[in-house]
Order: sequence, then C-alpha cells, then structure tokens
Amino acid sequence: MQKRFFLKALIGAAFLVGATAGAYAQDALARVKESGSLRVGTETAFAPFDFIDAGTHAGLNVDLYNEIGKELGVKIEWVLLPWEGVLPGLEAGKFDIVGGPATITKERMARYRFTPPIAEATVALLKRKGDETITKPEDIAGKAVGGGKASAQLAQLKAFADTLPGKADVREYPGNNEAYADLAAGRIVAVGNSLPNIAFVAQQRPDTFEVVQPPFGTKAYFGYPGRKDEDYKSLMDAVQAAMLKIKGDGRLAKIQEKWFGAAFDTPDLVADPAL
Repeated sequence: MQKRFFLKALIGAAFLVGATAGAYAQDALARVKESGSLRVGTETAFAPFDFIDAGTHAGLNVDLYNEIGKELGVKIEWVLLPWEGVLPGLEAGKFDIVGGPATITKERMARYRFTPPIAEATVALLKRKGDETITKPEDIAGKAVGGGKASAQLAQLKAFADTLPGKADVREYPGNNEAYADLAAGRIVAVGNSLPNIAFVAQQRPDTFEVVQPPFGTKAYFGYPGRKDEDYKSLMDAVQAAMLKIKGDGRLAKIQEKWFGAAFDTPDLVADPAL
C-alpha cells in the first residue's frame, strides 16, 4: 500500500514539474497568444501618437496597434505611465512591447529591437505665433527653450544648443504638454520635438503656435522598441511581419494621413540609424 501511494505521489510530482517547466518554456509570442492580449506600454502626452481625448486614449499608436492586434489575433492591453518609466518598464517585464514610439538611434538599437518605422522623427522647433525673434533654429541662441524629459528630442535640442555662439537655456519638462504650456505663457521661446508632433500641435492651435522651418535635427525615424532576448524573438518577428503587411496594403498610410494630414515615406527597417 505504501509503495503504491509513494509511486502515485512521485508520478503526480513529476507531472507538476513537467507542466511547470512547459509553462516557463513558452516564448513571448506563445504567452501572448495564450493570454489573448498584447500588453503595450506608452505615455499619453505625445500627440498625435498618444494622448487623452475627452477621457479616452487616442492617437496614431492606438489605431496602429489595433491593426497589429487583428493580425496577431489578440486584443491590445495598454499600460500607461510617464515616458521616463516606459523603457525601464519594458526591461522589467511590465508589458510586452513599447508603443511610445521612440526615435531609432544606434544606442537604443544596441539595447532594444525596433519594429519597422512608423513615421519620420526629425526634430524641429515650435514657437509662439508671430514671434519674429525666432525665424530660424539658430535664433534660440541665448534664449530659454524646452523639451520633454528623457527624450531623444531633448538630447538633440541640447546638442544643437551647444553648437550656438550664445548657448541656449535648455529646460527639461515632465512631458511635452508642460513645455507647450510654458511656451504659450512666454516663459520659453521654443520647444524642441519631432516634426510630426509639433506640426500636429500647430495645426490644433494655429492662433497660438507655429513651426520654425527648417528642422534642425538629423534625419531620423520613429519605431516601437521591444526586447532583444531570444525569448522575445518570435513575438518581435510576428509584430514586424504584421506591420509590414499593414504598410504594404495601405493601412499605415491611411492612419498617417488621418493624424498628420500626409503619409510618410519610411524604410521597411532601419539597420544603421544616423543618430
């Protein structure tokens, strides 16, 4: 009797260990498929990519990830947090992929795997409507300007300011909305952000803001960062395939036209970013 009981217990324990090992052996795509949802981390102060409209999360990222979800056969579960917590949150496993998006740079590519680009990310300046003291990017020399904390756009603004004869006072803000508020109030003379973002802001508030031409930044593109772990390769491969399909059949262009008023000519992948 004792032998029979011991044998049953041993078989049961072996079954549990095997089942547990099987669960842990699943890769990221298998886990997403099993759960039925893709968890996407982003901020909501980066219009027109992500913002809150009448209490609802809206923007290009929402529309595009809905299409990605359809291709993968899963729903999209958004995890919303400040931008400075998004990339650390990805690394900590709080979500599966980033919906930031983020400027594709050499430094970031060394740490993350990026999806195909979703839009151009070249940095430009937004100024107050009618401010004749700022007619070109170099005019910010010796003046106060701002940008979103922990962003590639802020890094480019600082680098550009360092090249000017009269160094600009570059101020960091928790998010771009706070920087735009200070710009409207006259506390700073310009905000540095990607051209698509500031063009959208100027379009929404034409009596308050306008874009300074030409852009001062290096040609760059936005993409969604994911993890480079081997465990995540299948998921990133699937997202990449879905996005290239969405681009190929014209859905991406329609989403871009909806939010920017025009479609962007972007490469399928960025292998060697200029930044």
